Amino acid sequence: MQMPQTLRIQNGQKVKSTFSAQEYATRQAKLRAHMAAENIDAAIFTSYHNVNYYTDFVYCSFGRPYAAVVTQDAVVTITANIDGGQPWRRTVGTDNIVYSDWQRDNFFVAIQQALPKAGRIGIEFDHLNLQNRDKLAARYPSAELVDVAAPCMKMRLVKSAEEHAIIRHGARIADIGGAAVIEALRDQVPEYEVALHATQAMVREIARTFPEGELMDTWTWFQSGINTDGAHNPVTSRKVNKGDILSLNCFPMIAGYYTALERTLFLDHCSDEHLRLWEVNVEVHEAGLKLIKPGMRCSDIALELNEIFLKHDLLQYRTFGYGHSFGTLSHYYGREAGLELREDIDTVLEPGMVVSIEPMIMLPEGLPGAGGYREHDILIVNEQGSENITKFPYGPEHNIIRK
Repeated sequence: MQMPQTLRIQNGQKVKSTFSAQEYATRQAKLRAHMAAENIDAAIFTSYHNVNYYTDFVYCSFGRPYAAVVTQDAVVTITANIDGGQPWRRTVGTDNIVYSDWQRDNFFVAIQQALPKAGRIGIEFDHLNLQNRDKLAARYPSAELVDVAAPCMKMRLVKSAEEHAIIRHGARIADIGGAAVIEALRDQVPEYEVALHATQAMVREIARTFPEGELMDTWTWFQSGINTDGAHNPVTSRKVNKGDILSLNCFPMIAGYYTALERTLFLDHCSDEHLRLWEVNVEVHEAGLKLIKPGMRCSDIALELNEIFLKHDLLQYRTFGYGHSFGTLSHYYGREAGLELREDIDTVLEPGMVVSIEPMIMLPEGLPGAGGYREHDILIVNEQGSENITKFPYGPEHNIIRK
């Protein structure tokens, strides 16, 4: 029996998309205008973030490649047969082509069905690996492969009103997760129990707010003691002790859109040196909140905040940039690297951009006040300055939790 290389699986009905049809049309129109200006016949996106941004489909790779092929006339997702009809139901576009596992490299067969020929093809230089780039080039021997990752990243930096709305919901739901952390926190509770309680609270609120959406990837990192030294350290079975430095990190994921709440906490009491360091980090955080406004350069914000840490002889303990962009990203995909608050980024803030302020210092074990200190708020840049959409309180006045 000859098994097919590709299929069409239009199973069920199209689901309600995350954003309006006009929102996706606007995104695709901006992309097509760039393609026309650069004489690009088609863009082949392979990253989670751009596939999601242009089609509303968040794929689950599990070792298989996925793509969205965009021409001036069509948007076609290329998905694996293991996913059945779910990608077609979710895709905002003209078509979905499913490739099978029955023959090697059927992924590229499906791409060629969506794009029989092209002279100039846009790809993501920062995502497509060398092996698949070479295979794609072999399918289009006369085509020139050019980068569209950087231009598309710049298009994503300024968010639409519909994006602002979903990010606002995310910030609100992150605050719910934070409240659940406080609810579950007690002496000798394992980190994972606190994290589970917060994640459940956020998932339930996402389901209530977006009853037609997919529920995927929401998570909590609740860290204690030495585990606070890294911003992305996973949850463990370590038990919380009174006087521990704690890090609350809640991350609701809504249709590929990530938001975050991060707070320094202490259970029951806080040592004098911990308190001093915490208050310095809060000072930097509050200074950063005031700097988020149109016309500010990311690098200038970083340099100005550095001066505060330097004044307290703590700059050497800073661990990463002071903030980053929000939108379609997650802990395993996406990053709008052009909008990070770091010394090497010269992007100027504009109305519509969404950024965090999240200073962090980390003092290693053996030093007084050891641990990681981090506060994190989300701000929407507007004409007047910015709006802080994170409402969960921060600092020693609120987050020394006594039970």
